[in-house]
Amino acid sequence: MVCRLEELRDKNVINIKSGANLGCVDDVVIDTCSAEVKSLVIYGRCRFFGIFGREDDVVVSWENISVIGDDAILVCFDHMPRNCQSRKKKNFFSSLFK
Repeated sequence: MVCRLEELRDKNVINIKSGANLGCVDDVVIDTCSAEVKSLVIYGRCRFFGIFGREDDVVVSWENISVIGDDAILVCFDHMPRNCQSRKKKNFFSSLFK
């Protein structure tokens, strides 16, 4: 399969281990000496409309990529960004009856 860098930018990156959508590919790291793609970079999400900066970028090395499909890229990745970590939600009634 031949894929242009422009086509990679439109694909969502999905973590197989957690099922989390990490975002779309924003950048690619290429080794210019060997002409190999080393990793994909997903920029961190903006905090409060960008006023408080961004969250950490997610860098997925080429070895962690399982499948590049037509619509998504599946990765097997241990790192969980802060925004994708599971949070236990409190519902209204559990906060009343502690």
